Amino acid sequence: MTAEDIIRDLKARKFKPVYLLQGEEPYYIDQIVDYMEKHILSDGERGFNQTILYGKDTDMATILNAAKRYPMMSEYQVIIVKEAQDLKWANEGSSKEAEFTLAYFEKPLPSTILVLAYKYGNFDKRKKVYKAINNSGIVFQSDPVRDYKLVPWIEDHIKSKGYKIEPQAVALMAEYLGTDLSKIANEVEKLCLNLNSSTTIQVDHIQRNIGISKEYNVFELQKALATRNVLKCNQIINYFAGNPKANPLVMVMANLNSYFSKILKYHYLPNKNDAAKELGVSPYFVKDYEAAARTFSAGKTFDIISLLREYDLKSKGLDSSGNTSDGDLLKELVFKMLH
Repeated sequence: MTAEDIIRDLKARKFKPVYLLQGEEPYYIDQIVDYMEKHILSDGERGFNQTILYGKDTDMATILNAAKRYPMMSEYQVIIVKEAQDLKWANEGSSKEAEFTLAYFEKPLPSTILVLAYKYGNFDKRKKVYKAINNSGIVFQSDPVRDYKLVPWIEDHIKSKGYKIEPQAVALMAEYLGTDLSKIANEVEKLCLNLNSSTTIQVDHIQRNIGISKEYNVFELQKALATRNVLKCNQIINYFAGNPKANPLVMVMANLNSYFSKILKYHYLPNKNDAAKELGVSPYFVKDYEAAARTFSAGKTFDIISLLREYDLKSKGLDSSGNTSDGDLLKELVFKMLH
């Protein structure tokens, strides 16, 4: 089930007695937990029937003793365990705690809605407890959004808010904000607060409201590299060197690596008509990759990817004197990419 499916069922008052919300991407887990916390019980019911616990401050005995209580003047009680990845689970075997835990999850109390928010990782699927939860409740898997799905995700998220966004603007957001969905959602909220819903979000809006420079960003650096515009490349990397907090080298390197990996992939596409789908980019940007592939041969692109790996190691203090600044490393890198 998706997060939308679960929330749709919750709105329809279709509840399960146990929810294990797990995965590396916390955004969807937080969405589901936030809805449960605010909407399952009424304001009057929450005082007696809603319990919020934290994994590092509690244990399974405390949680399950609470779960076995009956609700007061309500059809349900809700127990939410946040940061459940910090819970200490008894080793399965002959221990009474493990047997007690397994017995509850095999037959949970129908009037209790127990939510385990297990963030930044996955519960061990080999455990009997996992199988019991999967049989009696819902296990929700929240995986990170892949790079190639990020632009459509941002477009859909903005559309759900009643707004439209230009392809270049959404690409700029994806390049700069990365795959942290919570961060992206917060920045979208900021945009929506400052713009009328009839406004199509443009690059200028991103610049003013999110703080990404229109002229000096990774997106513009990529375009300058693709056209071998040495002057523009130097202007951008000098700006990056002077504003390292806004343009951390690790982020710039990651974006350049993704960009040149797509150029390399473009070189070897058997059918260039499928480029947008194969590269995971908007059709609007296929022409940019086509132009970049003309500038950088497949062999040169291989060399650039090797350079990116080399300078990534240097930025981490390996194979480097240790005295070279991030700005100087970037200048060296871009010089070698262009010559």
